[in-house]
Amino acid sequence: MSRPAVLSEPVCPVRERTRAETGTAVGGAWWWTVCALAALALACLSTLTPHRVWGASAAVGYTAAALLSARGGGARNSTARAVAAAGAVALPLLVLLIAGRAQLEVDVISRSASLLLSTGSPYLPRPVGSADFNPYLPGMSVFGIPDALSGGSPFTDPRLWTGAAFLGALALSARRLPLLCIAACPVVALPLAVGGVDLPVVGLMCLGLAAAGRGETGRAGLVLGLAAALKWTAWPALPVALALLVVLNRRKGEPLRLGTRAALRCGATALGAAVALVLPAVLWDAGAFATHAVAFPLGLTDTVSAAASPFPGHLIAEHLPGGRGVALVLLAAGALAMVVSLFVRPPATASAAALRLALGLLVAIGFIPASRFGYLVYPLVLAVWAAHTAPGRAAAKEVSR
Repeated sequence: MSRPAVLSEPVCPVRERTRAETGTAVGGAWWWTVCALAALALACLSTLTPHRVWGASAAVGYTAAALLSARGGGARNSTARAVAAAGAVALPLLVLLIAGRAQLEVDVISRSASLLLSTGSPYLPRPVGSADFNPYLPGMSVFGIPDALSGGSPFTDPRLWTGAAFLGALALSARRLPLLCIAACPVVALPLAVGGVDLPVVGLMCLGLAAAGRGETGRAGLVLGLAAALKWTAWPALPVALALLVVLNRRKGEPLRLGTRAALRCGATALGAAVALVLPAVLWDAGAFATHAVAFPLGLTDTVSAAASPFPGHLIAEHLPGGRGVALVLLAAGALAMVVSLFVRPPATASAAALRLALGLLVAIGFIPASRFGYLVYPLVLAVWAAHTAPGRAAAKEVSR
């Protein structure tokens, strides 16, 4: 008589998922514990009041999220994400709005909007201290117009508009993005609460790459042009999107010239949108534009930027003879390598383009002489966006539905 087959214990997907969610997975107990420790460290070590307020509030929120996640279960993990977002974004933002405290960037945006409405230029003609400089492009002033018109109010604070633009752009760029987890991540939650000009820029970059990945040349160009009118850090997204459009048209079997033509249309639209927003301020006071938006970020003014995070570029500029020049050469070499990679192996999907852009920006952040940890929001958001919009992941989601 044959022996009965020994059946192995079936793997329970719910059990495995629970282990991942309560273990080392992003959004799990260990993740929120690490976030809590990072927030607590910032609260203890920072000399900036907004950062200390954020650190204390976020540490409590992350700790509560870790305790909820440790108990397991999908409902508890969803609640944990909401608690983390409340403690790291909503509560400190509310406290800082009521107290009228923010990072310097928020005051710069508000002042630039007031100057734009009163003088036609968002730049002070004769800046003295570092707080007088506005290193952003004229489009950034738009986020301060409600505050300038209201005379200053918690309900019109630029942080509300930059945060809304960031989250709105991400929501439009891809379905089922884990917006709550992204917002609760310390690198994103901190600028959402204390003020961060980089958030709307990276949000529009994701939205532009998503449009380029669908072959929507006009929409991609318009969105990337809007991002390019906010800050110089958005400009590297344009060549990446153009390379993606060329590859997409070649995959359709179209001649190379048609793919090149689509890329040129996208580039022309982006440049047109950026120029339309930037050129009026340049024509109004070209000297002020050059001083604020070009010379100051490059460290060519007597007043040096306060951005001094210990990345390689800053350390080289500070401690080596002629270090600033060395750092700029390394930065240029990284940019050249990025361009060469687009010709040798251009990205074939929007997610691949986002990863390529994240890598290029990470190299740039490392070698900019005046850099700061906050710039890491660019590669982080782009990498997370790429991971959740990759073709394989999207197909897996459809199968699991």
